[in-house]
Amino acid sequence: MPFFAPSSALRAGSVICESRARSKFVLSHRLSPKTGTHFLARCSKRLSALAALALSVGFGAMPAMAATDDSSPAPAGCTGPASKTWLKVVVEGLHSAKGQVAITLYGDDPSRFLVHHGALSVGRTPAAAPTTNSCIFLPHPGVYVIAVYHDENNNGSFDRNSIGLPAEAYGFSNNPPTLLGLPSFRSVRLNAIHSGMTAHIRLTYP
Repeated sequence: MPFFAPSSALRAGSVICESRARSKFVLSHRLSPKTGTHFLARCSKRLSALAALALSVGFGAMPAMAATDDSSPAPAGCTGPASKTWLKVVVEGLHSAKGQVAITLYGDDPSRFLVHHGALSVGRTPAAAPTTNSCIFLPHPGVYVIAVYHDENNNGSFDRNSIGLPAEAYGFSNNPPTLLGLPSFRSVRLNAIHSGMTAHIRLTYP
């Protein structure tokens, strides 16, 4: 979606406000310098707010995460190739503490989502019920997708039943509905703008 850069938006807003002030003066013939100054100030403030809103929409809406800017070292047990950027993953709704929780990290590429060998990394954390806290390294700040499942029997794979449906609990970043099938790629994208953020993922049991 096209959008103005902040400086361009403010310059455009200033021109619009001055034009409106001149029009108001021509129509009323009674606009004093003081009133004109107040009008310009109010107009510029409103347009600046609209420019900021347009800028945020232009980047595309990203689901919110706990945005605690944390430059401290990653917690012990953080999985994946070590880097300066890490994300805390809180997996909620476990029915038991058996086995492990597998956390798969995907890049911002729909063609590799849920594809064999399409992940950036796969980490495993001992399960704890009802909530398992984990941490994964990210290559750098950016947009990623996380898929998790509870490997309750600890066999290292995501089990399915005889007709191919999930036999173990699973979940995705942003907690999209999965009742009718796999979520869309757009619905599971999350924006890790800096290290130390937290993503909460709720498990769905078959």
